[in-house]
Amino acid sequence: MGRVSGKVAIITGGASGLGKADAELLAAEGAKVVITDINDAQGKALAEDIGESALYVHLDVTQEDDWKAAIQKTLDHFGRLDVLVNNAGIVILADPEETTLEQFRLANSIMTEGVFLGCKYAIPAMAASGGGSIINMSSVASHLGFSIFFAYSAAKGAVRSMTKSVALHCQEKGYDIRCNSVHPGSIETPMVQFATGRADEEPAVIPDGKLPIDSAGAAKDVAYMVVYLASDESRFMNGAEIMLDNGLIIQ
Repeated sequence: MGRVSGKVAIITGGASGLGKADAELLAAEGAKVVITDINDAQGKALAEDIGESALYVHLDVTQEDDWKAAIQKTLDHFGRLDVLVNNAGIVILADPEETTLEQFRLANSIMTEGVFLGCKYAIPAMAASGGGSIINMSSVASHLGFSIFFAYSAAKGAVRSMTKSVALHCQEKGYDIRCNSVHPGSIETPMVQFATGRADEEPAVIPDGKLPIDSAGAAKDVAYMVVYLASDESRFMNGAEIMLDNGLIIQ
């Protein structure tokens, strides 16, 4: 307990899936969490469940004014910003020939432009708070070829590259702000269930303990890494890309 006590974190796409797990574990470890999403009902319910250490703010990550408002509401409510988890994302099932320009732009507006805007407006707020940690959710799709996830892979590749540039920028400016990317493999979330044709099924229960070689992970497996990157324990990790894939890359 208390690994991120006193820190204030914004989580995008925080109403469900990975974002929900991040918010819950960060709060359990002592952080104040700002849950942002476009799903207001789920986001508000989660904030109520967590309690007074949580705040829900509507945020469409593709909208610059929404970002400005979300940062300001965070500062007004909690007085500082220490952590940003750029988690919001979508998956579109289409290969390079089937993907429409509208689909490609949608995926990149959320996962490329959304991450850019988050970093752009979080950096000065974090710098004014004395520093912080930006955690960008990428994917193993930034390293491997997935033809059916063409637009998603393109956007996650951009997240990987932007992360390194943000890390370097903050060092050059003398800001005590780190920026790292997390690259999950298959994690049992609503988005992955949809992508694998299991949207109407009950989520598979991932048991505690060791995982078999072909097993998917649980949302908490990513949340543990997010807490580490948010904490001062990761002070020497900057501009890194962390694979959370149960060995998928090396297979």
